[in-house]
Amino acid sequence: MSQQTEQHGARGIPTRAVAVQVLEGADAGQRASGDARLTVGTASDNDLVLQDPTVSRYHLELRRGPHGIEARDLGSTNGTLAGALRLTEAAVPAGTVLTLGKTALRVDDGEAQELDLHDGTHLAGLRGRSPAMRHLMAKVKRASQSDVAVLLVGESGTGKERIAEALHQIGPRRRGPFVTVDCGALAPTLVASELFGHEAGAFTGAKARHPGAFERADGGTLFLDEIGELPESLQATLLGALERRRFRRLGGREEIAVDVRVVSATHRDVRADVNTGRFRLDLFYRLAVVTLEVPPLRARPDDIELLAEHFLQELGWQRPQDVLTPPVLEALRRHHWPGNVRELRNFVEATVAMGEPPELHGAVEGAGADPFAAVLERPWKDARAAIVGELERRYFGRLIERTEGNVSEAARVAEMDRGHLTDLLRRHGLK
Repeated sequence: MSQQTEQHGARGIPTRAVAVQVLEGADAGQRASGDARLTVGTASDNDLVLQDPTVSRYHLELRRGPHGIEARDLGSTNGTLAGALRLTEAAVPAGTVLTLGKTALRVDDGEAQELDLHDGTHLAGLRGRSPAMRHLMAKVKRASQSDVAVLLVGESGTGKERIAEALHQIGPRRRGPFVTVDCGALAPTLVASELFGHEAGAFTGAKARHPGAFERADGGTLFLDEIGELPESLQATLLGALERRRFRRLGGREEIAVDVRVVSATHRDVRADVNTGRFRLDLFYRLAVVTLEVPPLRARPDDIELLAEHFLQELGWQRPQDVLTPPVLEALRRHHWPGNVRELRNFVEATVAMGEPPELHGAVEGAGADPFAAVLERPWKDARAAIVGELERRYFGRLIERTEGNVSEAARVAEMDRGHLTDLLRRHGLK
């Protein structure tokens, strides 16, 4: 009697592709289909490349969402229209006709397919049991085996640096160095020195030769965090170093050859900056040979318990169930997590330090309740700290969400010093 072979390894999750057909315009008749995501524009790396000059380089993104097909305009010049309505981001039914400049296209369901999943809940320091995270881990595993440049895109606090480390740790460069440069944390005048190094006397204060990040990462991986904040004046220099694999230190004459893999990350959609000319298209091509999107924590609530247990164990807590009671877990799943995994870790650390979970939603739920009632019986110092702490958590959480993780923009909106805001965001696990 024959016996069916047991399936081993990752199982896929069923989904449908996204498909488009051009109905009107210079490219009428063209069709394209993506897996769970499809982009439209004039740049050559889109899934549907159009010749219409009224269409932006990166104009429209379509993806399979929980409620059907989600359409998002990528900061295009002429916008995306559904009838007379100009949309920024919206769920659209199959059969919807969208207008991009002088081009009209129809959005449809594509073929049924399966998305690959990693066959476990761990990968080189990454953790997740949700389909979204296991799909990402499967992509990380594949991408790690090549030397191509990878761009990680995701909100602040989602763990992009940890993913960059995983790409390094399970790849062929694992024995080489892993060097990080945070392009958003450095003053524009210091970025070039940090990337390429400098000779003694190259500028005021340069008393000795300083090897830059490219030099220190030779044979390994260079992680460029917040690459979207890279000054325009340095983009051509970085492009040249990537293309030639050679560079000069500031103030130097000798060219230095390096062998590095570049992984970069950003919380912003750099394609919109390409459309406006703030970010070079040719540099984007070099950095985004492979693009990995990191889902926010609110999109994968199934991972919250697993991550919280891990953080508790790291802090020496042997019985996570004593902290992660059913009411606490329910509150964690309902929370929006503007600070993502970093905010969850901060929550766990505060719980261990104080012996009880901190408030996630404020002292009261009702709109008409007295917001101070819950602390009026406490000592003044404790009451004041609770109110101020909760105000800071909620205010800065909402602020960083509104500004999509852009700390410079958040500082302008809040009319605060950027350095002081950064300290407060770190205090509350939001950066």
